[in-house]
Amino acid sequence: MTLAEPVAVSHRQALARLGHALSDDTRTRILLALREAPAVPSELAERLGVSRQVVSNQLACLRGCGLVAGAQQGRYTRYRLASPALAPALDGLLELVLVVDPSCCDGAGCTCA
Repeated sequence: MTLAEPVAVSHRQALARLGHALSDDTRTRILLALREAPAVPSELAERLGVSRQVVSNQLACLRGCGLVAGAQQGRYTRYRLASPALAPALDGLLELVLVVDPSCCDGAGCTCA
């Protein structure tokens, strides 16, 4: 595809959903935690130091964005990244952000938050 070719609406919408998902620190932390291993909301809440309600709300958003999926296990739902391709994609985004502006992670250089 060249710059002159239009990007499909579905592709633009998918990127917008990803951007929305990554725009919240808790959602980003959930995605990074699930990159390591599937987890139930109570495990995520404990690991992230937030309430289960916060985790549940953010998981609902991530499910709506198509980034996580849940599987019932008895009384619990265990969440995982919706696609195996997401883990390396998140790794690639982390590498890209650090290459583009290494100071972005210290909070001093970011003006978009």
